[in-house]
Amino acid sequence: MDQSLADRLGIRPGQIVQEIGWDEDSDDELRAAVKERTGSELTDEDSEDVADVVLLWWREGDGDLVDALSDAQAVLADGGTIWLLTPKPGRDGHVEAGDIGEDVTTAGLAHGSSVAVAENWSATRLTGPRDRR
Repeated sequence: MDQSLADRLGIRPGQIVQEIGWDEDSDDELRAAVKERTGSELTDEDSEDVADVVLLWWREGDGDLVDALSDAQAVLADGGTIWLLTPKPGRDGHVEAGDIGEDVTTAGLAHGSSVAVAENWSATRLTGPRDRR
């Protein structure tokens, strides 16, 4: 298994990773790398566990991104990270960066680094206030 995928997201052994917005087009290789690195299954959006990392798969037409980001923040541990996973330009479901930026700011988050994590997906690291609770 190519651990560089989990490395790119800073995933560490033992972390709780929640996945929101999974669908059949989500990247299985990335998901497998994260599971292997953490040593446990990804929790789903119905889980009430506090997560160290949230993987938020997001496509054009998925609904209100501000709401999804608020839901992700609600389960995130202090100092945790949200990775917003969006289809790369030219792929079905691509979301324009300007649209994302506006919603991220409205949700009280800040853009961090962006990385290519799969053939069809990019990930943007989102961070928020340290004292979110």
